[in-house]
This record gives sequence, structure tokens and C-alpha cells, in this order.
Amino acid sequence: MSKKVDVLGIKFDHTTKTETVNTLKSLIKENKKTFIVTANPEIVMHAQRDPQYKKILQSADYIMPDGIGIVMGAKLLKNPLPERIPGFDLMKDLLNIANKEHYRVFFLGAREDVLNKAIANVNHEYPGIQIAGCHHGFFNENDPEIVDMVKGSNPDMVFVALGFPRQERWISQNSHLFEKGIFMGVGGSFDVLSGTVKRAPELWRKLNIEWLYRFIKQPQRWKRMAFLPLFILKVLRSRR
Repeated sequence: MSKKVDVLGIKFDHTTKTETVNTLKSLIKENKKTFIVTANPEIVMHAQRDPQYKKILQSADYIMPDGIGIVMGAKLLKNPLPERIPGFDLMKDLLNIANKEHYRVFFLGAREDVLNKAIANVNHEYPGIQIAGCHHGFFNENDPEIVDMVKGSNPDMVFVALGFPRQERWISQNSHLFEKGIFMGVGGSFDVLSGTVKRAPELWRKLNIEWLYRFIKQPQRWKRMAFLPLFILKVLRSRR
């Protein structure tokens, strides 16, 4: 069990991506059920306003710092995290494992056209993966038929791309019905998998300014970016 770093009541795992992937490899082989959250400042700030969502995050097995703001916040609290662990990169690592081990993967979320393109690209790039099933994200999250469909596919991994807080809520409400599997909320990752949205070039990612690239490409995201200074301010206040 890794050390935890508390950032505004959300306990992040003090670990690297490599360590995380090795741990998850073992958990899948042991058929251990695992709930992973990749949280950025926007998610942490939402948890401040929504106690029920905060409880859901606190119930996760692993919370990864997806966002340089989380790493900055932990540093300001004098309890630094080793590195940022982007959710998309972690999902790709899990897809690599699934490809090698021929695991069954279920994809839940996004628009139907985006989902179909993402599945086609996964089939091409990871031919060893067994696509257990898929369903678009436009459904009532309390619909038992969706749960039955996912459960009936006997997945080893379930990637849920419904956006927060919906994806974490769906996992929290339903994962107890499964006997095994990695459950991970992946936000807009299917958009990138499908090629609908381009990721920042590697240099931008290495410099931890992927957020800036996304803002330049999608200026309508300014409201989401505004959470970073508010988050840092709240972290500074929490030090007192």
C-alpha cells in the first residue's frame, strides 16, 4: 500500500506511473476488484462542494494526480508527490497489458460515433485485446440493463468515459455487483483514442503544460482552467 498525500481532503497515492502499472498488473492477475480515480484540481474543487462525491472519491482504491495543479498543490503543502500521472497515459498502459494478456475490456461512454472510432482504433493498435463490449454514454445512470450488459461481458477492465462526477458515481454505485475487474473513469479519453481530439505534442506534456495546449486549441475551456488559481488559493489557505 503506497503512502497517501492529502490535498484538500482527497488522499492521493504517493507513487509513480511505473509502480502503479506494476501493482495493477498483479491485481488483475489476482482477480482483485479495483476502483481507480485520476483527479485534477477541478475534480478536487467539485468534491469541496459535493460531500457525496467526496465520499465516492474517498472510497476509491487508488487516486492518481492527473493534473500538474495537484502536484503543485502537494508541493505547497510540503508533502510532494513523485510525478503527475495522466489518466490517458495510465489507460494506455492498461491497454498494453490487456493486449499482451488477451484481457477482456469494456468501453462505456462518449458519443456513439466517437466510441465506434475508438473501438476500431483499439482493435487496430491492440489486436490482442478482447473487446468485451461497449455502449455510448447517453443513458440513465440508474438503468439496470447497462449494468447487466457490462457484468454479462465478464470484463477484466472497464473504462468509463462519462465525465466527472457521473463516471465515478456510476462505478461507485455498481462495482459491488462485480466479482473482479479494474474500474476507471477516463473522462474525454475516448475522444483522443478515436482521433477526434488531438493530444498535446510530447514536449508540451514533458514540460507539464498540456493544459495550455488544450486551452489554445479549445479556448471555450477557459471556465475549466479558471479552477487552477482557485484551487491553489484554497491549498494556500489550508496551510494556515
